[in-house]
Amino acid sequence: MDIGFYILTLVTGLRTFLETGGPVLLWIMGVTFLMWVLMIERFWYFLFAHPFVRRRARRQWESRTDHNSWYARKVREALISEVRLETSFGLNMIKTLIALAPLFGLLGTVTGMVEVFDVMALTGASNARAMASGVSKATIPTMAGMVAAISGLYLSSMLERMSSRETDKVADELILS
Repeated sequence: MDIGFYILTLVTGLRTFLETGGPVLLWIMGVTFLMWVLMIERFWYFLFAHPFVRRRARRQWESRTDHNSWYARKVREALISEVRLETSFGLNMIKTLIALAPLFGLLGTVTGMVEVFDVMALTGASNARAMASGVSKATIPTMAGMVAAISGLYLSSMLERMSSRETDKVADELILS
């Protein structure tokens, strides 16, 4: 079997999933994609860019002759604050996207239930097959929103811990004499 078969199967399955869950799934997919792009960027930052930021702050501190005065302490605080800003960049946006995913799932639930009630009004309450599409459009977005949020929750807290730990390391390296 070639790779084309697997890609075709994946695309067909994704299209079926999106049709079954309704248009809200596209929004959930977009939110999840953006959330993951931001989280991957933060991991990339910690792996490759942060060591340079850390060395730059240490170099700026060590190039100073005065480490004791009030002004020197304020410079140290400013350096630590710059590092904190760089390490925590985008974390609030990630947390916002994590919170948005279940809300979009709830929106999908509401739109799916509206479809169920429309079918009930047109055909009567006893036609289960007619209501099945609305029920799937009500449950699938809820599940997708929760899965998206849970997938980001763990890595978001890991990124917050990394940010705090790296900021503390820089603060420990900038020694007051």
